[in-house]
Amino acid sequence: MSTEKLLATNVNAHVESKNGLSYLSWAWAWAEVLKADPLATWEPILYGGSIMLTLPDGTGFVGVQCTVLGVTRQCVLPVMDHRNKAIANPDAFAVNKNLMRCLAKAIAMHGLGLYIYAGEDLPEAPPVDVEAEYAAYEAANIDALRDAAMSGETALAAAFKALSGPYKARLWKTHGNSLKAAAKAAGTEDGGVK
Repeated sequence: MSTEKLLATNVNAHVESKNGLSYLSWAWAWAEVLKADPLATWEPILYGGSIMLTLPDGTGFVGVQCTVLGVTRQCVLPVMDHRNKAIANPDAFAVNKNLMRCLAKAIAMHGLGLYIYAGEDLPEAPPVDVEAEYAAYEAANIDALRDAAMSGETALAAAFKALSGPYKARLWKTHGNSLKAAAKAAGTEDGGVK
């Protein structure tokens, strides 16, 4: 499995909500990662030998690093309560719970469920095959341009002007010289396509 496939994975059936926020269970996410990469690993980031970086006000951060498909990504998360408020002097249970939340986010940084944290409700669309799209655009338009060229340069210019779409310029770059030559050979009109 690739990062692109992780990004495109629809996790909506496994999303849970609490206090109006959506999240993905770390256990389910880790199981999916292991399906994609059985050699995946994760570990807590240590801060001077401690699992939590404690700030002067007693609140703190936890972090994990997660390696999937040979790529290591890190994520850091404040130790928070159920209202997503930082906890001063958290106990071991709160630290562990937030460590696992951080793991879920680190997994998302590899693509699985990333759209949840972006506030979206659907996974990333599959990549567009630009060459296939261009081939379809070309097939849909080239015959009309060739027919117009047989009627001369003015007809070719009008037919080209009527085209729309993101591949118009590429179509002209690919076929413009041969279309202009055909229009000149038809030789009945002046003008041209610019």
